[in-house]
Amino acid sequence: MIPILVSALMWLLVASQLILRRGRAERSILYSAVTIAIATTLNIDGLYLWVDRLFGGTNVVTLLADLALMVGIFFLGRAIAKASQHTSGAVRIALGRGVLGVALAGVVVAFFFIDRGPSTTTFMLDLGAQPAAAVYSMIQFTYDAIVLAAMVAVTTRQVRGTKGAERVPPFSVLVGSVLGIALSIVIIVMDVAHVTGDLGLMLSLGEVYGPLYLATFVFLCAGLAGQPAVRRAQARSRADHTRDLVEQVTPIWQRATAVRPGLSQVADAGFNDADAETQLHREIVEIRDAVIDPEASFALTDDERELLEEAEAQLIGGDPARGDRSKESQ
Repeated sequence: MIPILVSALMWLLVASQLILRRGRAERSILYSAVTIAIATTLNIDGLYLWVDRLFGGTNVVTLLADLALMVGIFFLGRAIAKASQHTSGAVRIALGRGVLGVALAGVVVAFFFIDRGPSTTTFMLDLGAQPAAAVYSMIQFTYDAIVLAAMVAVTTRQVRGTKGAERVPPFSVLVGSVLGIALSIVIIVMDVAHVTGDLGLMLSLGEVYGPLYLATFVFLCAGLAGQPAVRRAQARSRADHTRDLVEQVTPIWQRATAVRPGLSQVADAGFNDADAETQLHREIVEIRDAVIDPEASFALTDDERELLEEAEAQLIGGDPARGDRSKESQ
């Protein structure tokens, strides 16, 4: 059941990226979501057995799924790092193609030293006592832990540099990364326990594997889907506030242009009133021109001056105190 839930989460993440990031040039998160979704889908027992039969029934699909997962983790780490303005040298090395290439090569070589036998949906339980299988798994999850540790470093900085709703997505990715590191450590310890014959320790750790695996993907998917959703909500809120400011500033602008006509009143000036930010900017400029023109008899009240300052802060991306001026004007 857990592989099905994780696969469903990943395909939902793919869908959210296609919808919320439509038109964006940066596609690393989408590439990550698709490759990890494929990897987790191949871990569903019935599908795994069917696909593996197409490859001769020798568990080659295990290798394909694990390689896809590693590549997906690579793209995920790169995407998280690109969202940060500053990354350390250690982070850049951890997320580099060289480390990925070494890890992929090590996994492939170790895999072909495993005496794999026929298709099995419990690959490591059945074959994990072999040193080659333990090495295979440990290389993979050591690489995953390295990338996730780099993500922890990056998202910790992002959490500190954000506030309010903007902090929730990177915090969720941070929690998911920490859980993923814990999951990698659990798996590596299970590998060592299996190959050394400590089956009691392996089975006891197996009890936490499933919940930890699911929780890792829940937090990562929530954080990755939440980032574009929060940005879209903020953009909508900004647009609504800009339109509200236009409604409040327009009467002042009309008074100003009545005593000092501006360029916007020229028929071929090329202004686009459909763009609220352009309209607000134009109105503010022409109001300010009227204020400083000694030949125009025009002055602002204290409330109007505060409104213009709020509108100017809105245009430059500030965070002005937002009083409910629409109610005050009624």
